[in-house]
Amino acid sequence: MFESLSERLERSFKILKGEGQITEINVAETLKDVRKALLDADVNYKIAKNFTDTVKEKALGQNVLNSLKPSQLMVKIVHDELAGLMGGESVDINLKGNPSVILMSGLQGSGKTTFSGKLANMLKSKRGKRPLLVACDVYRPAAIEQLKVLGEQLQIPVYSEPDSKSPVSIAENAIKYARQHLNDVVIVDTAGRLAIDEMMMTEIAAIKKAIQPQEILFVVDSMTGQDAVNTAKEFNDRLDFDGVILTKLDGDTRGGAALSIRSVVNKPIKFVGTGEKMDALDVFYPERMADRILGMGDIVSLVERAQEQYDEEEARRLQKKIAKNQFDFDDFLSQIQQIKKMGNIKDLASMIPGMGKALKDVDIDDNAFKGIEAIIHSMTPKERANPGVLNGSRKQRIARGSGTTIVEVNRLLKQFEQTSKMMKMATMNPNKLKAMRRR
Repeated sequence: MFESLSERLERSFKILKGEGQITEINVAETLKDVRKALLDADVNYKIAKNFTDTVKEKALGQNVLNSLKPSQLMVKIVHDELAGLMGGESVDINLKGNPSVILMSGLQGSGKTTFSGKLANMLKSKRGKRPLLVACDVYRPAAIEQLKVLGEQLQIPVYSEPDSKSPVSIAENAIKYARQHLNDVVIVDTAGRLAIDEMMMTEIAAIKKAIQPQEILFVVDSMTGQDAVNTAKEFNDRLDFDGVILTKLDGDTRGGAALSIRSVVNKPIKFVGTGEKMDALDVFYPERMADRILGMGDIVSLVERAQEQYDEEEARRLQKKIAKNQFDFDDFLSQIQQIKKMGNIKDLASMIPGMGKALKDVDIDDNAFKGIEAIIHSMTPKERANPGVLNGSRKQRIARGSGTTIVEVNRLLKQFEQTSKMMKMATMNPNKLKAMRRR
């Protein structure tokens, strides 16, 4: 995400490299490039101008410390202003009320139904809630069915009235149903609508009045850029929503919506969708997003994703096996499964500082582990537990069974051996490790 903007901003800061101090001339030149980068990212012109004016004022008002270079100071100022532009701090969803009612709004095709499923899944798995999904899109063919499929997949109940054409009464009845069945969160998925469609806008305003939601969320397709921001303003004028959801942030996002929307509607971005899977939903942290835009990675989010998949008991068991030199291919396979659960591989790698730029033109397939998994699954239990028994004929059988080659099997064996050594060293007593290095 934001690859083009990140690249342009990095080129802008290069103007200051080698400069001994910040001056009005070199700052003006740098910020001219920064403004162009923002405009190319489809950021509103006034917002881009105000942003660069603020950065210029702060840059010229500061002395460069001996430990900093002018380019480093400029990156720091731009980083802080980017975070401020996107809201400064994350804002949580309002779950007060019994049940708490969340009303979804937005254009058709923005991803409301998919996001409703993702949000319900997050509230169930991470916050211990008992959500109810409500199908209030009575216009789009198969919309009710889509929500039912998601609900079945996530094991979350879906309330619908297939024969009713009144979203208001469906929503009201759903809340009664939730109270009877002890659902503490009700997520109302409505039809997509244009802000210029008076009848549809009146309808969603009527739904809001009837159910009095604790939270109204406006879902935006982040790939639509500045158009999304203009639409958000029109919706906000009618609904006074509480927060924005940016979907499809894993696509070819220029960044205009993320950077402009807070300034235009003065409402926080609360969540971002980063993929098609039902767990591809992240809380929006302005500071972390500023880190990623400026190529600094996002180690905190990476660690948080790892912790979500982290099993303490399993980790202790694995540590004992590594210490006894008993780490085998079953353990190796288990670690691969945990990495896959963390999300899109390229997205994960881009969270490591400096990796986003390095991977810009590299196509990392999410199926990259399939060959490795096929090779391991082609081994017998004895071979997985004791890789040392793998001779030439066994390797040939494994290659045939997995649809790979002897070269790929040997490569995996070498990688496994290196991984085992590294893990063994990581669990060693520091004094023992020092003694080994001295030999």
